Amino acid sequence: MVVLRREIGDVLRDARQRQGRTLREVSSAARVSLGYLSEVERGQKEASSELLGSICEALDVPLSLVLREVSDRIAIAEGLAIPDTIPADFVAGLLARGGERRGRTEKELASVG
Repeated sequence: MVVLRREIGDVLRDARQRQGRTLREVSSAARVSLGYLSEVERGQKEASSELLGSICEALDVPLSLVLREVSDRIAIAEGLAIPDTIPADFVAGLLARGGERRGRTEKELASVG
């Protein structure tokens, strides 16, 4: 059975590790205890939406992309086919609404993982 908190934790940990950052660095930036962040990443604690937003901000990864990656992982576990990219019109809309202000490119918006 797929457990949502485990998938969220895996995606957050993957993003942090790709950036070469430590739990300590991210927990400090997100203003959450190191132990709690560790438990979230291991799928032992369910992060509130506020905490999840804070962690995503600390990682400089949009919450929407984290949730999309989680959704894709769950779809795969359920045996569903998923698109391999974000539709171009959706990316254009994100960029128009502020993605460029955060320094995002289409390639970065295409995937968290």
